[in-house]
Amino acid sequence: MPYKYPRASKHSLRVGKGNSGLGLFANSQIKKGDFIIEYIGPILRDAEADKKGGKYLFDLDKGLTIDGAGRDNRARYVNHSCKPNAEPELYGKRVFIYAKKNIKPNEEITYDYGKEYFNDFIKPYGCKCGHHRKKQ
Repeated sequence: MPYKYPRASKHSLRVGKGNSGLGLFANSQIKKGDFIIEYIGPILRDAEADKKGGKYLFDLDKGLTIDGAGRDNRARYVNHSCKPNAEPELYGKRVFIYAKKNIKPNEEITYDYGKEYFNDFIKPYGCKCGHHRKKQ
């Protein structure tokens, strides 16, 4: 079950056309280390998530996964990059995305989706982030 009140961001963000479809962009400067957005959605057991499938599943370990497919989850628009400017951090059953470096206004927010997701969903179609992973 999702949290009724996701952690609010102090940053103004917008969804717009990115390198890989829709992306999430900063409307103003975001400083390194700042909280950007929370990845939200119903929490599923891994068996349910495997059965459902899809690209918006965020593995929490311990047999649980967040189903972030809902449009109310604006963090679903954060695209993959092999050289990201943000990174997710897990706290129990919650995922918070923080700036890994300073992010300029109008810059797309990205994080590395991880090796398994990259190999399953990105590598077969070609990575569009402009950077290339080594030895996948």
